[in-house]
Amino acid sequence: MAVPSSSSNADPGAVWSEPELASDPHRTADKHGKVRRMFAAIARSYDLNNRLHSLGRDQAWRRAAVRAADVKPGDVVLDVACGTGDLTQAFAGSAARRVVGLDFTREMLEIAKVKQGRIEAGLAGKISYVEGDAQNLPFAGNAFDVVSIAFGIRNVADPERAIGEFARVLKPGGRLVILEFGRPGFAPARWFNDFYCGWVMPRTATWISGDRSGAYRYLPKSVGTFMSRPELMERMGAAGLGGVSARALSFGICICYRGTKALAS
Repeated sequence: MAVPSSSSNADPGAVWSEPELASDPHRTADKHGKVRRMFAAIARSYDLNNRLHSLGRDQAWRRAAVRAADVKPGDVVLDVACGTGDLTQAFAGSAARRVVGLDFTREMLEIAKVKQGRIEAGLAGKISYVEGDAQNLPFAGNAFDVVSIAFGIRNVADPERAIGEFARVLKPGGRLVILEFGRPGFAPARWFNDFYCGWVMPRTATWISGDRSGAYRYLPKSVGTFMSRPELMERMGAAGLGGVSARALSFGICICYRGTKALAS
């Protein structure tokens, strides 16, 4: 059930209220449930909006994440917050032996499974999908060679707890790769990105999706109020990951973070 705004004129289908979006949606009550309902509402138009509003760059960013993961023959990969499975499928095309996609929104997973049936059988056979929470992964420790999350860490209610879970399920020497939006340092790129993401995208994406949840007003606000690049790198280090790095993609519109779990002594 959607949560209405406190305003008497609020859209009864809305998830995010105006006060929440005006301040910090990361601090709102029941972020976990609101994010789930939001993604359920936009699942069917999610891929189309990703392609259009990234100007076709979203798939290139995912390929960069696969390269950063340095997948080796026989590796087992966990793609957290996999959504409709784009990054999961990209990992299936690598040397990985098995790829698990996990998401807590069933509507997203249903689309991912449909897409799985449309790809080459050899790749589709590597993939399995699991409904689950990034903050409480349903896997034993030291189970995966690679853990990834693309554009999902800022949507988790407790990112620090989730990163701890990623480190827990990684094998010693395993790699964590995080893709997340950033803010370009180059002034003209930053001005364009702020205008595009803050004004153009929320309107056009809402129109394309017919969304009433407030998803495309939440998304740019969630980027602007999320932790900084140094803060996220610090959280990765605190979880026991070494060699933490951050690489800017597309002038810094997207950041690819990487860290490695220490080898057992």
